[in-house]
Amino acid sequence: MSESTNQDQASKGEVHLVHLYPRQMSIYGDLGNTRAMAARLRWHGYTPVVHDHHPGAQWPEQAHLVLGGGGQDSGQVRVQEDLDAQADRLRELANDGVPMLMICGMYQLMGKAFITVEGKRLPGLGILDVTTQGNATRMIGPVVLETEFGTVVGYENHSGSTVLGEGQAAFGKVLHGNGNNPEDGDEGARTNNVIGSYLHGPILPANPALADSLLEIAAIRATGSWLPNEIDDSIATQAHQRQVTRLTDR
Repeated sequence: MSESTNQDQASKGEVHLVHLYPRQMSIYGDLGNTRAMAARLRWHGYTPVVHDHHPGAQWPEQAHLVLGGGGQDSGQVRVQEDLDAQADRLRELANDGVPMLMICGMYQLMGKAFITVEGKRLPGLGILDVTTQGNATRMIGPVVLETEFGTVVGYENHSGSTVLGEGQAAFGKVLHGNGNNPEDGDEGARTNNVIGSYLHGPILPANPALADSLLEIAAIRATGSWLPNEIDDSIATQAHQRQVTRLTDR
């Protein structure tokens, strides 16, 4: 379905997306997640309202979906003060069931702590019970996961090694790649509707089922219902399946 077709139809309602720190924490293409969600909302007949939240800015009045991306250690330091200022708000939104997708650096900051290679401890929000240790060895390459949303594909590029706390659910199990660390086979973390993951790509254009699962929660919160249109995801589905087949022989 094209966007022009939806423009001729009445909107099913506004859905407000908040992108956290797009200048500091979107250096690996994760802005594509926000653009993909806005596009898919339009294709489904909704009106996306995107708020770019920068350090020191006022928080928007409405937030139905929150997205965050990856960044260097220096970027995490630059957003730390504002993240501390927004900490209680983000915890309340998470506890209330607002869907969030936090990638790489923002995933780490949603955890209990990130410890840099130099040994500096950056306290996180504690929304996810994970702790990350920076190290000199990077984990780079394509990833395939098994998740509650089906198989998920993406690309990891991180030096942080993350460990889940006792009882913390992973986002998925690694079928190919490293994931949180090279040892335990877990990737990412999930609590309520908050997902943290190391997968770039960006992740959402390559995984339409995951994208629409998050949009369904956001749209119901915003408008009271989820009334999706049929979208032609054949190209994304083919690319997705080729990565799964190439890396796992499935």
